[in-house]
Formats: sequence, C-alpha cells, structure tokens
Amino acid sequence: MKPVKVGVLGLGTVGGGTVNVLKRNAAEIARRAGRDIIITRASAKDLDKARICDTTGILVTSNPLDIINDPDIDIVLELIGGAGIVKDYVLQAIANGKHVVTANKSLIALHGNEIFAKASEQGVIVAFEAAVAGGIPIIKAIREGLSGNQIEWLAGIINGTGNFILTEMRDKGRDFADVLAEAQALGYAEADPTFDVEGIDAGHKLTILASIAFGIPLQFEKVYTEGITKITRTDVEYAEELGYRIKHLGIARQTPEGIELRVHPTLIPERRLIANVNGVMNAVLVKGDAVGATLYYGAGAGADPTASAVVADVIDVVRALTSDPENRVPHLAFQADSLADIPVLSADSFKTAYYLRLHAEDKSGVLADVTRILADHDISIEAITQKEPPKGETIVPIIMLTQVTQEHRMNAAIAKIEALATVSGKVNRIRLETLG
Repeated sequence: MKPVKVGVLGLGTVGGGTVNVLKRNAAEIARRAGRDIIITRASAKDLDKARICDTTGILVTSNPLDIINDPDIDIVLELIGGAGIVKDYVLQAIANGKHVVTANKSLIALHGNEIFAKASEQGVIVAFEAAVAGGIPIIKAIREGLSGNQIEWLAGIINGTGNFILTEMRDKGRDFADVLAEAQALGYAEADPTFDVEGIDAGHKLTILASIAFGIPLQFEKVYTEGITKITRTDVEYAEELGYRIKHLGIARQTPEGIELRVHPTLIPERRLIANVNGVMNAVLVKGDAVGATLYYGAGAGADPTASAVVADVIDVVRALTSDPENRVPHLAFQADSLADIPVLSADSFKTAYYLRLHAEDKSGVLADVTRILADHDISIEAITQKEPPKGETIVPIIMLTQVTQEHRMNAAIAKIEALATVSGKVNRIRLETLG
C-alpha cells in the first residue's frame, strides 16, 4: 500500500519531538500501522530557528495553509497550540477532507463540539490523545479500555507545574512564590503562569476527561477552577501532621443530582498512590463500576512523552483509513447522537469534606462558638487541633477536619465564623477527598 503522507503544523517542543519519534521508529511504526508513514511537509513561524529535530527530506514553510491545502497530505498534525487562528486551521483541514491529530487541550475543550461535528460530516477523524496528560494514554483507556464500565468518578493530577510547586513546598518547606520562580527558571512554568497555577490548564483537560467518561458535551465554562496561589507551607505542614498531602486535583464525579466538575487544591490521604505522585509527573485515578479503581501514571509533558501520544494517534488514524466512518471509535467515546444532557452542578452543590484553618483568641468559649456554628449548619467535625500560640501572642491557630457536607452549608458557616469578634482574619478552607 502507498505511504500515508503527514504534514506537521508547528516545529516547537511537541512538533520537533513528534518528527524525531516518527523518523526514529519509522520501521516499527510501519509494522504496527501496516503502511509507511512519512512526513513530507511542516510549518514553522521562524524558518531560521534552531530545532530539536532533523527536517531533512521535509519541505518546511512558514504558512500552515500550504500544508492544509496540499492535496497530497492525508493527515495534518496540529501542534501549534492555542485556540485562536488554530481553530480555523483545523476546520479548514477538515473541510479539505484531511484527518487531524492535535495535542491542543484548549482547542478541544473550548471548540471540540463544533470541530467533532464538522469532522463527522466530512467522515474524518480528529484524534487528541496528547491533549491530556502528555504520554499517558488516558483518553484511550477511558474511551476504549473502560468502555464496559459506568465511570463513577475520576481525579487527576493533570498539571505538572502545580504538582512540582506543591511537591517542593512539602519536601523542602519552601514558600509558593519561591518555588514558582524556580519553576519558571527551569522552564516548567511560563513567564505568565496563570494557566498553570490558577487551574485553567487543568480545567481544559478535565473538560475532556469528563466528556469521554460520562458521555456529555464539552463544557469548559461550567468547570469550577481554583488555583494554588493561596496555599501556604503552613497548610502543607499541618496536612502532613494529619496524615494528608495537598495536591492540585481535577475531579469529575457523577451524582444523582448531576455532575461535579472541579479543579482545586485537595487534601488526600498520604497512603493513596496518587498522593505520592511528585514533581512534574501526572496521574489520573478512574473509578468504574466493574473494574473498580485504576491509576494511570507518567510524564504529563515533554517532547518525547507527548510525541508518544501524538504518534499513537497517527497510527490509529492510519489503521482506520479504510474503515467505514460509521464504525469508528466515536470522538467522545459515546455515539454523537447519544451524548447526554446531564446537568453540571454549580459549586454550591458540591459535596466534600473540608480542612479549615482559622486564627482565634486564646480564651474559653471561642472554640465552642466555632463548633456551634458548624453544628447549626449540619456540619460534623472529624478532628480538631489547637496549636500553641507564638510566644507573647494570644491568637492561636485552630485546625479542623470536617465530614462530608454541601458547599453552600460550608460557605454560610465560614461567613458566620469570620464574623465572630474573637476570630482574626479569613478562614482558610481546602477541600478534602479520601478517594476511596
């Protein structure tokens, strides 16, 4: 059979890594795909920039449309990133009857519903394994490997930058700002780290995971996101004392009332495997009704790990080139006309346990006032610790762990606790999940 011709949009870290893997493993890939796969064209913004890949034999252009409109190209690899003009490139490639492979989580999370609809109309595939958790094949695992299950919930460390920061804060007792500066120096965090530390990047990825897990449309605008910028090393230390670790998790859970989609710092028991995922590594824990809990771990970014997922998608597309479009694996795991209109819950409806840290005057009756407010809102206390005040001071830290309650109850209780004359400042709240 004739070779499949591929065009690559973007020759940065992911694009360069993909070129390297496709060339280095060409013979093995052909054995798996049943046909040779060759890169004939690529685009780069700066043609004179030094690259991590060898572009010998590849026609390099500065205009992505040269590739998208080339009739000889069978598959377009969109490895530019972002959700602006890239969306137009992808839609044009689809309109031209080309299959698309992308590592672009924001593109899929924000515009995937439209893109997949257009792809279905044209009978082409849009593959996106590399959009979530780099080299971990989590999309395929949920969409195909767990397709016999009802997914009950999933929880993931799906942003390596945030995990690196929290790991350093725990292991070395460092402050957030200090570790963030190092992450930027190491290239783990951008000059503007907002997407990573405020949970937006993880929110994009959670949107995709929830869609394939529960068979719902992509709905990034309904994901609750909370960053890690307010986490202090004091909280990290207290969590350790209590037998927990703080991780920045993306959580999707199906409940009788609807689906929870949330990204936030979370206390999890230190004995859980996912609590021991450190540095820039990623991990996703998925609970199915038949299989139980399964954990997927690996590198969430980097040239070769992400290229691994991109190339796997290319192989899948090549295998499916001659198949009936109606019998291919659906983009979002469920048949397009079977996506469910299950409501996504607002933050007020979330059900979880909590870690609370507050500062109060060291005198009798204060703790009783706080516990009474919690009881009035039907919030049960699991554990409580009062720390010694610094020498010469009368304000003491109080740490509480609660049992599971609804977010709106906790919001109301915290407002009343903060209004007490004997409580100083804000109550620091971190959600707690046992992931059992």
